[in-house]
Amino acid sequence: MSEFDYIIVGAGSAGCVLANRLSADPAVRVALIEAGGTSDGLRVKVPAGILSLYGDPQYDYGFTGVPQPELNNRELPVNRGKALGGSSAINSMIYIRGHAGDYDDWAALGCTGWGYDDVLPVFRDLERNLLGQDPAYHGTDGELLVDTPRDPNPVSRIFVEAAKTRGMTENSDFNGPEQEGVGIYDVTQDKGSRFSAYRAYVEQIRGRANLSILTGAESRRLVVEGGRVTGVVIRRDGTEETLTCRGEVVLSAGAIGSPALLLASGIGPGAALKEAGRAVTHDLPGVGQNLRDHIDGMITTRSSSTKTLGLSAPNLPAMIAAPFRYVGARRGMLTTNYVEAGGFARTKYADARPDIQFHFVPGYRSHRGRLVEYGHGYAIHTCVLRPGSVGELRPKGGETGFEIDHRFFTDEQDAKVLIEGIKIARDIFAAAPFDAIRGKEMLPGEAVQTDDEILAYLRAEALTVYHPVGTCKMGSDPMAVVDPEGLRVRGIANLRVADASVMPTLIGGNTNAPSMMIGERAARAILAARKDQMHAA
Repeated sequence: MSEFDYIIVGAGSAGCVLANRLSADPAVRVALIEAGGTSDGLRVKVPAGILSLYGDPQYDYGFTGVPQPELNNRELPVNRGKALGGSSAINSMIYIRGHAGDYDDWAALGCTGWGYDDVLPVFRDLERNLLGQDPAYHGTDGELLVDTPRDPNPVSRIFVEAAKTRGMTENSDFNGPEQEGVGIYDVTQDKGSRFSAYRAYVEQIRGRANLSILTGAESRRLVVEGGRVTGVVIRRDGTEETLTCRGEVVLSAGAIGSPALLLASGIGPGAALKEAGRAVTHDLPGVGQNLRDHIDGMITTRSSSTKTLGLSAPNLPAMIAAPFRYVGARRGMLTTNYVEAGGFARTKYADARPDIQFHFVPGYRSHRGRLVEYGHGYAIHTCVLRPGSVGELRPKGGETGFEIDHRFFTDEQDAKVLIEGIKIARDIFAAAPFDAIRGKEMLPGEAVQTDDEILAYLRAEALTVYHPVGTCKMGSDPMAVVDPEGLRVRGIANLRVADASVMPTLIGGNTNAPSMMIGERAARAILAARKDQMHAA
């Protein structure tokens, strides 16, 4: 059957929540469309398998941005998940919601009902917290498991102790009353196994007769008739087919996929669509605009210590034992998500909120960009939490093509904040707790000391931490794509967007949990609208 009441495009963090909630009513038919395949493989389930997922076309779209003039014209990778679970099937499993002030900023921008007091109850409803954390901030009855890493590397603890010697406080709950500080990150894992949005919200309901999960289904365009969306054209096994929708289509394909599908359907900035040779179905100037992401700089250090994760002859016995430890007790190096520790800090440019985030790696990150590098060491990523640089996703190349242009460092303040962040990270690495495993800094390298030298390094090496948002932003201003009340696309009936693309600004932290929250809010709005329609009838 190809006729449905609801069609959800994208089985990622938000889409899986929507599929669960909307299909709970057996009277409606729901289709969940995913261009990727299943996420049942060991490389997805075993946390350490993350290293093999990025860049693998089976699990990663592997987008690439256009050359960035402020970053030596480099083309940066834009990794996005391509499987059931979306990017939650390939991410680092860190559970972070963002700072309370981020959501109050949304409300101040005209997104009424999206302040922190509004979203906190939704986060609690989604969460099944296994840590006994403060119930004022955490829930225990939701589907999403939140736990500590099963067997964190001891070097992650060294990072925390080193940061404490530099005046930073240890924080055991970054989602509690205060975000600032350092600590071991909470993760979305189940006894040392990845717990993606698919596992949390869809795996256990696959048997619902009214839920159709279509994998390997590339969404090509929306069917728009008389200002209303009536279906979605998909391509499977080289053949196009049209799925008809009696009710509503919800785009949950992420900050890249959702605007790309709108643009492929002629919904977006009219002039840009015409320039790309596409017919204009609906001139909506904000589609693809307002792209924001966390720009990131890395410090990586060589060390001879086998306490750190690494590929070496001395570490061979531990590597051989790792699969047995994992299968037998869910312990050992295969449980690592690599960024086990980190935290939030303020540079001299910050207001009351932290403006940088650390992701500490208790293993050697290649200074040559290799996936695997022989030897041991440790590294730290530092990102700018609220960048001023704003990019776009624009149509180009055929019916469905597009370009991703982050425009990183076009706001000079971002570079200044990241330079200070690198200095703070270096200062942590210089602290006494690292003396026992101290090694040689490979990047940026000891010769890189002045602000200008650090900036030159960042222009040559900075990347993102893959948190794109904002390209279908909600709001009430002329550039808003969806309304805050129900995330309905302006000017097109029967169409909503629910994923990270609706964020008007980038939250200070990882985007997986907030995307699930957005999916839940959208589901509640849809169900409320259906209830109103039934009462009216």
